[in-house]
Amino acid sequence: MLAFEYGAGGSTVATYVLLTKVTAAGVKTLQSNPRRIKKVNEEIEAMGARVVAQYATLGRYDFVNIVEAKDNETISRVSVGLGARGTVQIETLSAIPIETFIRTIGKKSK
Repeated sequence: MLAFEYGAGGSTVATYVLLTKVTAAGVKTLQSNPRRIKKVNEEIEAMGARVVAQYATLGRYDFVNIVEAKDNETISRVSVGLGARGTVQIETLSAIPIETFIRTIGKKSK
Protein backbone atom coordinates (compact mmCIF):
# COMPACT_ATOMS: atom_id res chain seq x y z
CA MET A 1 0.00 0.00 0.00
CA LEU A 2 2.35 2.71 -1.18
CA ALA A 3 0.82 6.16 -1.27
CA PHE A 4 1.42 8.26 -4.30
CA GLU A 5 0.63 11.93 -4.55
CA TYR A 6 1.36 14.49 -7.19
CA GLY A 7 4.55 16.43 -6.76
CA ALA A 8 5.80 19.52 -8.52
CA GLY A 9 5.17 19.30 -12.25
CA GLY A 10 2.41 16.71 -11.85
CA SER A 11 4.74 13.72 -11.39
CA THR A 12 3.71 11.08 -8.88
CA VAL A 13 5.76 10.76 -5.71
CA ALA A 14 5.54 8.69 -2.55
CA THR A 15 5.86 10.14 0.93
CA TYR A 16 8.21 8.66 3.50
CA VAL A 17 9.02 9.39 7.13
CA LEU A 18 12.69 9.05 8.05
CA LEU A 19 13.24 8.63 11.79
CA THR A 20 16.87 9.49 12.46
CA LYS A 21 19.20 8.85 15.38
CA VAL A 22 22.53 10.69 15.33
CA THR A 23 25.59 8.61 16.23
CA ALA A 24 28.49 9.89 18.34
CA ALA A 25 30.33 10.79 15.13
CA GLY A 26 27.24 12.63 13.90
CA VAL A 27 27.00 14.63 17.12
CA LYS A 28 30.59 15.79 16.66
CA THR A 29 29.80 16.85 13.11
CA LEU A 30 26.69 18.76 14.20
CA GLN A 31 28.52 20.49 17.03
CA SER A 32 31.29 21.68 14.74
CA ASN A 33 29.00 22.52 11.79
CA PRO A 34 25.23 22.71 12.52
CA ARG A 35 24.56 23.97 8.97
CA ARG A 36 25.70 20.56 7.70
CA ILE A 37 22.06 19.51 7.98
CA LYS A 38 21.18 21.83 5.09
CA LYS A 39 24.00 20.39 2.96
CA VAL A 40 22.70 16.88 3.58
CA ASN A 41 19.27 18.02 2.37
CA GLU A 42 20.90 19.17 -0.86
CA GLU A 43 22.59 15.78 -1.19
CA ILE A 44 19.22 14.05 -0.71
CA GLU A 45 17.85 16.13 -3.59
CA ALA A 46 20.81 15.11 -5.73
CA MET A 47 19.86 11.46 -5.03
CA GLY A 48 16.37 12.07 -6.45
CA ALA A 49 14.32 12.76 -3.32
CA ARG A 50 13.07 15.94 -1.64
CA VAL A 51 12.87 16.91 2.02
CA VAL A 52 9.38 18.32 2.54
CA ALA A 53 9.63 18.94 6.30
CA GLN A 54 12.30 18.42 8.92
CA TYR A 55 12.13 18.52 12.70
CA ALA A 56 14.68 18.14 15.48
CA THR A 57 12.98 16.08 18.19
CA LEU A 58 13.47 15.20 21.82
CA GLY A 59 13.17 11.54 22.73
CA ARG A 60 13.98 8.31 20.94
CA TYR A 61 14.82 9.99 17.62
CA ASP A 62 16.88 13.10 17.03
CA PHE A 63 15.22 14.10 13.76
CA VAL A 64 11.98 13.37 11.92
CA ASN A 65 12.12 14.06 8.19
CA ILE A 66 9.24 13.96 5.73
CA VAL A 67 10.67 13.08 2.34
CA GLU A 68 9.16 12.59 -1.10
CA ALA A 69 10.67 10.18 -3.60
CA LYS A 70 9.44 8.60 -6.81
CA ASP A 71 9.74 5.01 -5.54
CA ASN A 72 11.10 2.62 -2.91
CA GLU A 73 14.36 2.22 -4.80
CA THR A 74 15.08 5.95 -4.60
CA ILE A 75 14.34 6.22 -0.88
CA SER A 76 16.38 3.06 -0.26
CA ARG A 77 19.35 4.68 -1.97
CA VAL A 78 18.91 7.76 0.24
CA SER A 79 18.56 5.82 3.50
CA VAL A 80 21.41 3.40 2.86
CA GLY A 81 23.66 6.12 1.46
CA LEU A 82 23.22 8.34 4.51
CA GLY A 83 23.45 5.46 6.97
CA ALA A 84 26.66 4.17 5.38
CA ARG A 85 28.45 7.33 6.48
CA GLY A 86 28.26 6.23 10.11
CA THR A 87 26.84 9.52 11.37
CA VAL A 88 23.16 8.51 11.49
CA GLN A 89 20.91 5.49 11.88
CA ILE A 90 17.67 5.77 9.90
CA GLU A 91 14.36 3.97 10.13
CA THR A 92 12.34 4.60 6.95
CA LEU A 93 8.55 4.38 6.91
CA SER A 94 6.18 4.61 3.96
CA ALA A 95 3.52 7.22 4.76
CA ILE A 96 -0.03 6.89 3.46
CA PRO A 97 -2.23 9.98 3.26
CA ILE A 98 -5.22 9.42 5.53
CA GLU A 99 -7.80 9.83 2.74
CA THR A 100 -6.00 7.16 0.69
CA PHE A 101 -5.90 4.89 3.72
CA ILE A 102 -9.64 5.36 4.37
CA ARG A 103 -10.46 4.64 0.71
CA THR A 104 -8.27 1.54 0.73
CA ILE A 105 -9.67 -0.04 3.86
CA GLY A 106 -13.20 0.88 2.79
CA LYS A 107 -12.97 -1.18 -0.40
CA LYS A 108 -14.54 -4.59 -0.23
CA SER A 109 -12.35 -7.46 -1.41
CA LYS A 110 -13.76 -9.71 -4.11
